Amino acid sequence: MSEAFVYDAVRSPRGRVRKGGGTLAEIPPYELFGQLLTALEERGCPPAAVDDVFVGVSTAVGEHGGNVARSAVLWAGWPDSVPGAVVSRLCCSGLDAVEGAAARVAAGFADVIVAGGVESMSRVPMLTDRPAIAVDADLGERTGFVTIGVSADLTAAEYGITRPELDAYAVRSHRRASGAATSESVIPVRKGDSVILAADEGARPDACASAFAALPTLFGADPSWGRVARRMPRARHPIGGLHTIATAPQLADGASALLLGNRQAERILGRPPVAQIVGTAQTAVRSPLLTAPTSAARVALQRAGISPAQLDVIEVNESFAVTPLVLMRELGLDAARVNPSGGAVAVGHPLGATGGILLALALDELRRRDGEHALVAIPAALGLGAAVVLRRLT
Repeated sequence: MSEAFVYDAVRSPRGRVRKGGGTLAEIPPYELFGQLLTALEERGCPPAAVDDVFVGVSTAVGEHGGNVARSAVLWAGWPDSVPGAVVSRLCCSGLDAVEGAAARVAAGFADVIVAGGVESMSRVPMLTDRPAIAVDADLGERTGFVTIGVSADLTAAEYGITRPELDAYAVRSHRRASGAATSESVIPVRKGDSVILAADEGARPDACASAFAALPTLFGADPSWGRVARRMPRARHPIGGLHTIATAPQLADGASALLLGNRQAERILGRPPVAQIVGTAQTAVRSPLLTAPTSAARVALQRAGISPAQLDVIEVNESFAVTPLVLMRELGLDAARVNPSGGAVAVGHPLGATGGILLALALDELRRRDGEHALVAIPAALGLGAAVVLRRLT
């Protein structure tokens, strides 16, 4: 991966999903991603130089189906010769798209690729695809499938992380997101000539632990606990549950796009790269615990040849508050460097788009801190985890 570089990174704001229709509900996913292609062109990317476009999507049906990447290319008016592909690995889809593109340019099979993700959860709700592992009882029993909410509660219980600790983390996420600096990587979403969203939604500067403590838990009565009891009789079952709507990732719409290339791309694009991709990993665990991001982070760091102590910024998706808490404990990370602009429990998790969003956030923060290395890590259902290590160049 030594010859895979980032030349630019853009993202949409994260728009909250609401019952009456979220702020971005009127924007179809091909346009949501297509507006980022237009932004990359306006920032100096010549569309004809792009060899391919990889888009991560978690729920690849409906408006996310039919190769939304190619649809976005055509919507943006890019050359007919630019193809497109969809990558689907649940919440790890966006990072997978970036990793696949990085491998291709590093191998010399392409010089320039745009990679990222999109998810319009307002228009294509989670589980619209009715995955067999979630709805087929026989398959679920054979594989030991549990919902990711139960995985989150079980992980917290096994690590001895309490409800007050989870609530306190969520408060910190809201306060950090509320005070986050603006960035040139955020591209306002437009409808016609009007900007409809220019910044992430959802952060509450007045968030407090006492208010979060009064919220009911979400997964205490989930039927998956019966499967946990049968397969893991010694597992700790947190009676009543631990995570609430405040410590779970908020539903959101969003998109992200990174301009990736090899050394040859510097001449093609007429600019130097801003960062180098120095380590990647996709891992999985059979246990229902949300520990795959930790294993992915360790593998990616080993491939990058650096230790956790050398990381200046860590962006770990807040796929429930337990995830960053476990990663910090396992890798001995400084909490001040983890999600410094808040995360998904405050401003949302647009599934397939999140990987690219976190990479853009990591690059922004490296510039602000004049740092060198950043880690991005994401868990997904079914025991999946993904990680990328970046080295800032400019």
